[in-house]
Amino acid sequence: MSLQVITANRLDNGLAVFYNASGEWHTNINQATTLDDVEKGEALLKQASCSKNQLVVVGPYLIDVEEGEGGLIPVRYREMIRTKGPSVRPDLGYQAQ
Repeated sequence: MSLQVITANRLDNGLAVFYNASGEWHTNINQATTLDDVEKGEALLKQASCSKNQLVVVGPYLIDVEEGEGGLIPVRYREMIRTKGPSVRPDLGYQAQ
């Protein structure tokens, strides 16, 4: 299994967020809990998908990441875009900050 983190979209603004083992959602991917074990990944995903979190986020799922110079980097292009914000509106999302 490759290195993975859990991501979802916030219900209030639609931005991508990342989950840690303490049960918190963060806007910074580097604050997510990294997983390299299938069973641990599924267990944390189940925790992230609990009814309490359904009031905060929609659609938690695991994504593949790699460790880079600046921290965690999503492997798939789609997930790279999600960590920055809408590609057609650079004035929105994390890229606008």
